[in-house]
Amino acid sequence: MEFSDVVRRRRMVRRYSAEPVAPDTIDRLLRNAVRAPSAGFSQAWAFLVLDRPEDVARFWSATTPPERAAEPDRWLRGMRTAPVIVVPMSNESVYRDRYAERDKGATPREEQAWAAPYWHIDTGMASLLILQTAVDEGLGACFFGIPPDRTNDFRTEFGVPADFTPIGAITVGHPSPDERPSGSSTVRRRRPAEEGVHRGHWDG
Repeated sequence: MEFSDVVRRRRMVRRYSAEPVAPDTIDRLLRNAVRAPSAGFSQAWAFLVLDRPEDVARFWSATTPPERAAEPDRWLRGMRTAPVIVVPMSNESVYRDRYAERDKGATPREEQAWAAPYWHIDTGMASLLILQTAVDEGLGACFFGIPPDRTNDFRTEFGVPADFTPIGAITVGHPSPDERPSGSSTVRRRRPAEEGVHRGHWDG
């Protein structure tokens, strides 16, 4: 598929068929993800892949508030049909250690001033590569957040080390035949590039 088509066709898919995702396809999602850029080539990301029904069920049990699990809405019912979940995680500590090295200025961790949390940003770039690869493979995918008050439950359930922070989760699968675009993109227009691009000077 042409790259421009991948970009144009990418959207969040929230309902999936029962068709499984081939293991080599999952591997390609991750091989492409780790090609993302990272500050200092730190590459301090990790990806928890859940592709067995029992593990996917454990994810939803750990991350869904009890009251919502008792009465799942349309979004949750659809998302639960995904056969694969990938949880991308960042590691701030590795970045700070990297920039304490000589070739990056040997700045002590406590004196480092970061313009932005690039450990999260870089892991987000890796996540986008997963979303785009899914499109290229003829699959659907959706990036969504884990409720902050359920993060500890997620960590405990899957044994995630404390220095890794989930920045969200990605469902992956074959779109359901009745899946249609939904969410904010169906009620809000896409802003033309001209509305957000400023050339040479910010003219308003």
